[in-house]
Amino acid sequence: MSTLDSKPSSKESTAGATSTADAKTVAGAAAFSKFIAVLQLVADAETPPNVAKLSAASGYPRPTVHRIVAALQAEGLIVAAANGTTFGLGPRLVNLASRSWERSDLRLAAVDALMELRNVTSETIHLAVPSQGEMVYIEKLESPHAVRMASRVGTRVSLTSSSVGKAYLATLGVAEREALLKDAPLERFTERTLVSLDDVRNEVAATEQRGYAEDREENEIAISCFGAAIRGTDGRAVGCISISMPTYRLKADAQASYIEPLLAACRTIAARLGPTSGR
Repeated sequence: MSTLDSKPSSKESTAGATSTADAKTVAGAAAFSKFIAVLQLVADAETPPNVAKLSAASGYPRPTVHRIVAALQAEGLIVAAANGTTFGLGPRLVNLASRSWERSDLRLAAVDALMELRNVTSETIHLAVPSQGEMVYIEKLESPHAVRMASRVGTRVSLTSSSVGKAYLATLGVAEREALLKDAPLERFTERTLVSLDDVRNEVAATEQRGYAEDREENEIAISCFGAAIRGTDGRAVGCISISMPTYRLKADAQASYIEPLLAACRTIAARLGPTSGR
């Protein structure tokens, strides 16, 4: 029998089948990643994007984006605006997200303390958790004042420019912190944003020393924030809280007006989470 006529052994057949399955798995994962990338672009857009903008932002060809948008619409994850050409998040995605947040142990443990903090400070309160090299807001309590923050639940903010991000970084070991900083984009949001890695390191070190973080109009113009970590039993942050206000409304006695109530809220929430909070 010639080599061309010979049949593969059972081991070779199995290996071939496994390779084919692996290839399909990888292809499926790649396609899924494209769907998630487009969905994230829709979620992050300041104004509802159209297919052309999604194509430009994602780098995917327009026909590919058309197919992804159609599939996301069919599943209720995005919806078309009244003009039929731009898109926003759909009811199914919002429902899934709200269920996740409602059932979050952290959010449930935090809600009363967050309300108390908002009532004491009369300013906007955010609860944030780390997510893929950023912080994401999972709860927001509005200030009773007419001038408020433009953020929303689901907003993602930078680790290096936001008070919640710096508070989180300050709880990490040096190696883990440096790994995150190495990949941080250090994007300039305002003229006050720290874009030097050394400046960020110094700021995080200062945050660690004093026990709370500051955002001095680094993330948004004319907005100041104080942030602190809710620490688990291992000392790591399970979440972070921020108090945000227009800079013109910042009280002179920041320690008594904001920082002490903020740190007290973090301790209260950590106690409510109990020994599982470090897991």
